[in-house]
Amino acid sequence: MSACSRPRCHHGVERLYFSKVAKQSLLSESHGADGAVFVEQDGWRLPRHFGDPAREYEAVRAAVGLIDFSHRGLLQFTGPDRLSFLQGMLSNDLRILKPFDGQPAALLTQQGKVVADLRVLCAMNSFYLDFWESLKEKILAHFNRYLIADEVEIADRSDEYGMLSIQGPRAATLLRDMVGSAELPGQPVGHTMVNIDGSAICVINADHTGETGFDLIIPSADMVTVARRLTEAGEKLSAAWIGAEALNILRVEAGIPRYGIDFNEDNLLLEVGLDRAVSFTKGCYLGQEVVERIRSRGHVNKKLLGLLIEGETAPRAGSVIEGAGKTIGAVTSSVISPRRNQPIALAYLHKDFWTPGAEVCVHNGGRKDRATVAPLPLVHSS
Repeated sequence: MSACSRPRCHHGVERLYFSKVAKQSLLSESHGADGAVFVEQDGWRLPRHFGDPAREYEAVRAAVGLIDFSHRGLLQFTGPDRLSFLQGMLSNDLRILKPFDGQPAALLTQQGKVVADLRVLCAMNSFYLDFWESLKEKILAHFNRYLIADEVEIADRSDEYGMLSIQGPRAATLLRDMVGSAELPGQPVGHTMVNIDGSAICVINADHTGETGFDLIIPSADMVTVARRLTEAGEKLSAAWIGAEALNILRVEAGIPRYGIDFNEDNLLLEVGLDRAVSFTKGCYLGQEVVERIRSRGHVNKKLLGLLIEGETAPRAGSVIEGAGKTIGAVTSSVISPRRNQPIALAYLHKDFWTPGAEVCVHNGGRKDRATVAPLPLVHSS
């Protein structure tokens, strides 16, 4: 965590107050040369935009966007007990994974609360977990608390690799221009190894925007070269580098919750809507009893849903939501949607107001804006 005060804007992108300890991407210098305006987010100095967030947004919706995800962390698990240990710690079923398969998962407390959301990548002789780097110390502490007699080694590979993401309807075209005839992963979180200019790169099928997408895990020594090659190859496809501001709009439109903004360790897994991150048939794991109790009961009392808001401005995070004359929830993320041409939001709502089309009111400054409950995603891909 940064030592300085960093107020958060209502839409989830943090304001421009840099600390001396903020981490920097290996691409910071080239981003600056490309006109990036930086913001500190999760203890990292990252591009907020590259001069025109609206153009960046349209690049992802119509062509392809390039995103610096250097603020992802990576842990490698090896040893004969790696499967049994992780199977007892994570919410999804790792037994079904074959090499080059992957899945979303969550790390829970004994009370079923979310410590972190992450992705599991199954390799030949190990598992890799990737996640937002700001959660790394908490994740490591949680694993080490339960790693007692298991023959498992955990290696932090975060500094050895960086991540870039390619998002948009032309993402596959751009990637194929780079890797030739190599087959790209077709299933969510599926991955494969490719070669780009002599660099061995892991390509993951990954959606961060509601559009086709791939994440590239790249050796740190090759990050600058690969980024340059992507930029050059993307010129004919109208590719653009994407900052945090446009990415946040795309994320909210796609209904993708973000740890630290839309949920944290106060939330139960099934409140967040991470349905693909949980198996109800795998058996025992940390927090499983609570998850199963909720499932057998039929529902949680609140859940993250979408709102379509009548008004000119997006409400701040934490804004109260009313329905039937009482408080029924709160906003977590909100943006002005270019596709819908109106404010939209992610919000926790009481179970009595989950029906799509239900009418509610959102406190927005001194006003009460009318809003309609909507299922996620709030905008579908082009």
